[in-house]
Amino acid sequence: MAYDLITMGRIGVDLYPLQTGVPLPQVTSFGKFLGGSASNVAVAAARLGRRTAVITRTGDDPFGTYLHEALQGFGVDDRWVTPVPGLPTPVTFCEIFPPDDFPLYFYRQPKAPDLEIDAHELDLDAIRDARIFWVTGTGLSEEPSRTATLAALAHRARAGTTVFDLDWRPMFWKDPDSARPFYAEALRHTTVAVGNLDEVEVATGVREPQAAAQALLDAGVELAVVKQGPKGVLAVNSKGESAEVPPLPVNVLNGLGAGDAFGGSLCNGLLEGWDLETIMRHANAAGAIVASRLECSSAMPTPDEIDAALKAGAVL
Repeated sequence: MAYDLITMGRIGVDLYPLQTGVPLPQVTSFGKFLGGSASNVAVAAARLGRRTAVITRTGDDPFGTYLHEALQGFGVDDRWVTPVPGLPTPVTFCEIFPPDDFPLYFYRQPKAPDLEIDAHELDLDAIRDARIFWVTGTGLSEEPSRTATLAALAHRARAGTTVFDLDWRPMFWKDPDSARPFYAEALRHTTVAVGNLDEVEVATGVREPQAAAQALLDAGVELAVVKQGPKGVLAVNSKGESAEVPPLPVNVLNGLGAGDAFGGSLCNGLLEGWDLETIMRHANAAGAIVASRLECSSAMPTPDEIDAALKAGAVL
């Protein structure tokens, strides 16, 4: 049976402070959670009842073992999560200063194992057959992951729904100015592009939301989703349909992971065949729910939680 969703990209361990409003030097306790955007999206969709898997790599170490156990616990197939001898599993720390300041500190040296995904090891048939395939901009930042990502996209050849999460993290690029041609190549093979204003500007050179959405459509995608922060989200498709949905009111505890919840819900809505506004409202609600919680992966909402938030008109 084909997967509803296969994601490909980052995985790691999130070590988040259990104290809010406290700088890292003064933090005394942390929680340990599965992290990494592609992995979180797979978890979010699994929480919504979808059959999901992730393609990624860990270190051959206890943190790698933990990530396998966490994926299995969330119902995400980990058959394509493989160890890289000699490289440690990445860890990520953050500081939590609600409502809008959450500095991230990535420890991915000397190289993150998820950038060692090799094209020759991909199950290209499974990638082609998945109802949705999801890749990220970070996967383009280094070899061999870059070639593997583009090879997977080319083999899939826009079958089904292929999502490009623009996922711009300049600190992961040795030369951030070199990113745009690789983004352009990925866009040629994708049907859906998702990104915030900074990310769409990297991909297209355009920052104004409507113009950026049009630039993404001109690049070949069928659906452009532009996140506008406090202004909500704009979605425009190649049929000329559009939806602009405001954010759901929420008391933010930790904004990290909200975008991954949005992504998992976006995939669920696309699989359900909902109209654009319904998809965006559900995705916004999923993101808002995670923003109200400390962790990312284990905070992903259920369908009932999303429905309750939409009914209430806020995350209570």
